[in-house]
Amino acid sequence: MVALCQHIHAHPELAFEEFATGDLVAARLAEWGYAVHRGLGGTGVVGTLRLGSSSRVLGLRADMDALPIHEETGLSYASTHQGKMHACGHDGHTAILLAAARHLATERSFDGTLHLIFQPAEEGLGGGRKMIEDGLFEQFPCDAIFALHNMPGHPVGTFGFLGGPFMASSDSVTITVKGRGGHGSAPHLAADPVVAAAHIVLALQTIVSRNVDPREMAVISVGAIHGGDAPNVIPGSVLMRLTVRAYRPEIRAMLRERITALVQAQAATLGVQAEVDYHWRYPALVNDVASTDFARQVALDWLGEEGLMPELQPLTGSEDFSFMLEQCPGSYLIVGNGVGDTHGSGGCMVHNPGYDFNDACLPIASTYWVKLTERFLAAPQG
Repeated sequence: MVALCQHIHAHPELAFEEFATGDLVAARLAEWGYAVHRGLGGTGVVGTLRLGSSSRVLGLRADMDALPIHEETGLSYASTHQGKMHACGHDGHTAILLAAARHLATERSFDGTLHLIFQPAEEGLGGGRKMIEDGLFEQFPCDAIFALHNMPGHPVGTFGFLGGPFMASSDSVTITVKGRGGHGSAPHLAADPVVAAAHIVLALQTIVSRNVDPREMAVISVGAIHGGDAPNVIPGSVLMRLTVRAYRPEIRAMLRERITALVQAQAATLGVQAEVDYHWRYPALVNDVASTDFARQVALDWLGEEGLMPELQPLTGSEDFSFMLEQCPGSYLIVGNGVGDTHGSGGCMVHNPGYDFNDACLPIASTYWVKLTERFLAAPQG
C-alpha cells in the first residue's frame, strides 16, 4: 500500500481529470470482489460489498484529486507531472481506503452493505456536490457516511473528532470596480478605481468587527487586486478577489448582503461603479453529533485517551464533504500526519510544495476504517 500511495503521488491528476487514478482504484476494487460503479461526478468511483443479511448501509469516502502546485520535495517518487502535485494527502487518503477495502474483502467480518466512495475534485470545484447531483445517494443510499483527512502538526496515530460545526463555509467574491481612466498627472479628470478599491478593502474589514457577534466566527480576506500597468496611468478598472468564511448559515447570508451593499456604497461615494459577483461554494461542514460520538468511541476503545487529540477546535478551512453531510448523517474526522520540520516527519502543512503524506499513517488510518466498519456493520453473535 505504501508503493501504491507513492505511485499515486508520482502521477497526480487535477480536479475532474482523475482518469488514471480512477482506473487504478476501480481495478483494485474489482479484483477484491467489489461491485464497481464509475462516472458519478465524471471521474468518481464507488465500490460496493454486500455481506450477510443486515439492511444496514455504511459509506466511507476518500478524495483523489491533486493541486496545481510545482512539487519541491526532491523525493524519489515526486510528481512526474509538471505543475501538479499531491500537496494535500489525497494520495494517502485513497491508499488508506483501498487498504481497508482489501482487508474487509478478505476477512468478510461484517454484516450489511459497504459503499466506498472515491470522490473527484475536492479542491475547490465541488466534486462531492457533483456526485450528489449525479445521483450518489439515490443509487447508493447510506445510513451514515464518514471521511477523514490527514493533519500535519498532530502526532501520527492520533485522531480528532468534533460534533457540530467543524469546518467553515467557503465563498468566493469577484469585485470589478469601474471608473474612468486617465493620466496620472491629472487625476481630477479621471474617476480613479484604484483609490476606490483601496477604500473598499479597508471598509470590508469593518463588516466582521461591527456586524458579527464577537462570539461567532467570520472571515473576509482580500486575496488579489489587479489594476493598471504603468505608474503614470490611472486604469479604467480594478479587479478584486475575496474569500469569505463562516460557520453559521445566517452569518454566511449576512456577509453576502453586507459585502454587496458596502462595496456599492463605497463605489458610489467615490464616483465609480462596482459589480459584485458572489459565488456560493462550500457550505459549512457540520458533523452529526451521534455519528461523531460513535466514531470517537471506536478510536477510544482501540487506542485509549492517548489516541485522541485533546480539545479539538473548529477549523476555518473548508471541505466539500459538507455537501454529503447535508444529505446523510455522518462525521468528518482528522488523523495526525506528524510533527516537526524534518523530511519525513509529516509536519509540513498541506498545500505546500514541500508537503508529503506520511506513510506511517497508512496502517493506522486504514485499521481505523476497518474497526469502524466492523462495529457499524456488526455481524450477529452466534
